This record gives sequence, C-alpha cells and structure tokens, in this order.
Amino acid sequence: MNKKTFAFKKIDAFTDGKSSGNPAGCVFVGENQSVAETEMQTIATQLKGFVNETAFMTKENGEIRLRYYSSECEVEFCGHATIAIMHNLLSENPDFTGSDEIPIRINAGTIPVFNRVQEENAVYIMAPSPEFCDYKPDACETDSVLFDGANLIDCSKPMEVINAGLRTLIVPVVSPEGCLGCSPDSEKLRNFCINNHVDIVLIYSVSAKYEECLYRTRVFAPRFGYLEDPATGSGNAAFGYYLMKYGLMPDSLLIEQSADRENPNLIKLRKISRDGTGRIIFGGSSVLRISGEYSLYL
Repeated sequence: MNKKTFAFKKIDAFTDGKSSGNPAGCVFVGENQSVAETEMQTIATQLKGFVNETAFMTKENGEIRLRYYSSECEVEFCGHATIAIMHNLLSENPDFTGSDEIPIRINAGTIPVFNRVQEENAVYIMAPSPEFCDYKPDACETDSVLFDGANLIDCSKPMEVINAGLRTLIVPVVSPEGCLGCSPDSEKLRNFCINNHVDIVLIYSVSAKYEECLYRTRVFAPRFGYLEDPATGSGNAAFGYYLMKYGLMPDSLLIEQSADRENPNLIKLRKISRDGTGRIIFGGSSVLRISGEYSLYL
C-alpha cells in the first residue's frame, strides 16, 4: 500500500488558549508535492470529529493558495481555518516579520491578510465583498426550528441573509439567555438550511459577559457535518456587514461567540475603506495544539 505524508498541524483559532477556540486541521503541501481534490476530501473526512474544517496550503508561483474542506464537501471560504493557518505561519516564519499585508488566493480570488502579530498577537482577514440576498426564511418557521416555537426571535430587528463567503442567515434573539440556551435539532436545521438556500445560521443577542463586547453570537452549520461552529470568521463578517447596513458598526468591535457563558471565544471585527467601499476585516489569534505529519494511505 502506498502513502503520502504531509506536514500537519491542529490549530485552534480565535483563542489565546483560555477558551476552546475553533479547531482547524492545517495541511501544508510541499513545493515538490501534489494533492488531488479527492485526496483532500479523504483527509478532511478522516478528520471528522477532530477538527471542523481542514485547510490545505500550497504555494503556486510564490503565492499562498488555500482550499478548505469539511467532512462533507469543499467549502468556498473558511474564516477560522484561515486565521489558524495564517496566524501560525506569520508567528513562526521570520520571513514575514516586516510584511504588513500578505495576499492569499482562495477559490473566490485573491484576498489580503493583515499581519498584526507583533502589535496585538492577531491576524486579520478581509472578508469577501458582501452579497445582500433578497430572500429570507419565514420568521415563524425559523423560530420553530431554532427555538421550538418559543417566540425568541426579536422581531424589532431584521433577519437578513448575507453572503460574506458563506450564505449566512442572521437572526436577532430577544435575550442573552435565549441565545445561550438555543439547542436546535441538527437534522431539522440541516433540512431548513437546504430548503432555504442558507449555508450557516448566526443568532445574536445584545449584551455579553465582557464589558468591551457588545454582542454574543452563535453559529450553526449542520450542512457541513457538525451542528455548531464555536468561533467563526465568515459568519461574524456577515454580521459586521449586517451592522454596517443599519449604521450600527463601529470602527472596531469585539464579539463573544459560543454557548459557554464564562469562557467565550473572541472575534475581532474592523471596518475599513477599500477601493472606495466599506469592508469588514475579521481577526484573532490562534493556539498550536498538535504538530507532526499526516499519512494518507492510497
């Protein structure tokens, strides 16, 4: 039996080690190596339950190229895996010490990574330009699937579907307790997402544990093989564009995410101007948990 061996790391994103973070598998494909799409999917499937998504990093003509896979399928963009792999790369590689902005290529094109490792132990990723979708699910159906019909959606605030890498349904919740207590059925929510052309669901409440945080969010992603994503770049970027649309986005924002009241993961958002338009960048730190090799048997 033949095998391929790749450099591999398990890196938890959006944490400095105190909270659980969001685990990402990071596979580094050497310049003299190759990896097929079927092989990437096999590795990601084998890692199910160990990490939420797996990022594959290659270099093509000197440019960093990232592709992302869940246990189910290729994912167009994965914020936490990008934070994990790029924070680790910029922290450990002295070649990038003086680089404030590093371009990376994903399926949707080239996006910049902002190196703030020295200043605040963080990297920031520019979210793709937002697509404000002209549809949204029925509020009663949404409440039934998420909250078992307990009327916990805050109808004084809008629900929106915004694509900032993934089609994200944003749902306001009446209270922090309602947000923290949300426990949807995975299969029902998965079918709801498929039927409503939604990739992930972000619920949010005003108020949080830390004084410097304005919001608590939680993100559910059953279409990708797991119920809850504990710390999310693309989902919170969509939330940033949501706040921007309604004039509620400050220049910088710190968001708590997860169902853990006392030890939330922390996601940083900033509003910047790029090519004459307002854009959201999201950022955070990461913690290396495991470093070694991954063997794929063929």
